[in-house]
Amino acid sequence: MSEVIQSQVSSLLADFSDPYLLENLADAGVVKQVSVEGASVRVTIELGYPVAGYKETLAAALREKIEALDGVDSATVEVTSLIQPRAAQKGVKRLKNIKNIIAVASGKGGVGKSTVSVNLALALAQDGATVGILDADIYGPSQPRMLNINEPPPSLDGKSCEPLVGYGVQSMSIGYLIEEDTPMIWRGPMVTQALMQLLTETNWRDLDYLIIDLPPGTGDIQLTLAQKIPVAGSVIVTTPQDIALLDARKALKMFEKVDVPVLGIVENMSSYVCEACGHTAHIFGQGGGEKMAHEYGVNFLGALPLDLRIREDADAGKPTVAADPDGDLARRYKEVARRTAAMLSMRPKDYSGVLPNVVVEGASS
Repeated sequence: MSEVIQSQVSSLLADFSDPYLLENLADAGVVKQVSVEGASVRVTIELGYPVAGYKETLAAALREKIEALDGVDSATVEVTSLIQPRAAQKGVKRLKNIKNIIAVASGKGGVGKSTVSVNLALALAQDGATVGILDADIYGPSQPRMLNINEPPPSLDGKSCEPLVGYGVQSMSIGYLIEEDTPMIWRGPMVTQALMQLLTETNWRDLDYLIIDLPPGTGDIQLTLAQKIPVAGSVIVTTPQDIALLDARKALKMFEKVDVPVLGIVENMSSYVCEACGHTAHIFGQGGGEKMAHEYGVNFLGALPLDLRIREDADAGKPTVAADPDGDLARRYKEVARRTAAMLSMRPKDYSGVLPNVVVEGASS
């Protein structure tokens, strides 16, 4: 009887599709244990993305299905998470204390990329990951205002800096080192050098994810990112508007050319719901991000609305996921964050940190 139940449970797991992995649990390789003792079943699922806000939902859904099987009286389902480093570009060495770097790009300014970046970072942190955010927009840093941090980072050795923490997320920005209204009148080489210093001379503390909030365009900083920084995946932020999509396509093509996988596309400002009458209007067009994702064969990570609260929260220095973590807007960001992390978890693992160095010595004559 136990063998029959075990077979039934295995078939059930092979038919159960995780909404974030977009694949059944068996094929995704996340089923770690299925054991049967009499009429009791125990299942252990180990997902490769943070699941603090999702694991009980998944466990309850599986438990209900398993206990509905013939011969099963009770089921125990344990859902855990193990975030591992994923492979980046060939020839680029992984950085100390950072498992995965995710670049958030837009190709065009004004689409809300920085707001999306900080809320994704906060959402991943609330789901149990250790997260950092690097503000790579040297000319127009915005993360200090959004995280409500206006102090210089401390240095314990005079050579490196400690990250500043806002709402549980480690952060670094050129904005912490200059006055808010000071313009950065620098040429490209100085900008890229500043980016590398901010990244490598910050004492990041055991990050599962570092979100890099890129400036618009496909210029010096993006090229430096591709050549010197181990990026495990990228996210493209766009609005549904045709003009924004033109530049989003350029950003996507850029990542393809430099062998950085595109985890998916986020459509920001997808719709506006009138506060007075409840009417939904698609001010910037409709479905452009999803259409682009289908066109290029990448994942559509989700649509985010044009909502006054998002702007007010960011300007007030408390992004929406921190300001109202249980609200509908935060839920949307968390859905996008889980899909992003889940897509990354399906990428090949990075074994550079575990493989031993092989030394070949010539045979003595």
